[in-house]
Amino acid sequence: MLSNQMRQDIENEIKTNPIVIYMKGTPQAPMCGFSAKSVQILQSYNLPIKSHDILASEELRQGIKEFTDWPTIPQIFIKGQFVGGCDIITEMHANGELAQLLGL
Repeated sequence: MLSNQMRQDIENEIKTNPIVIYMKGTPQAPMCGFSAKSVQILQSYNLPIKSHDILASEELRQGIKEFTDWPTIPQIFIKGQFVGGCDIITEMHANGELAQLLGL
């Protein structure tokens, strides 16, 4: 169950960082293909990315899924809003929506 503290921590992260990704591994060492592809796309915009390795904390791994009511990882937030996962980011990148959302 998502604790109040975990909810507050997630809300604070997504409010204070323009791009946040909850992923398996780190941007330097992604631990799944979907996380790797998502990070690659986000890094192509040369903007700061705040990442969280959900493999380091079972509480965070379950908590982020409850927070968004989204079952898969990675989970990407842009400008405080949950955008989705790898497939959505890939599609938005391809059709230009991601650049527009990022204000580029």
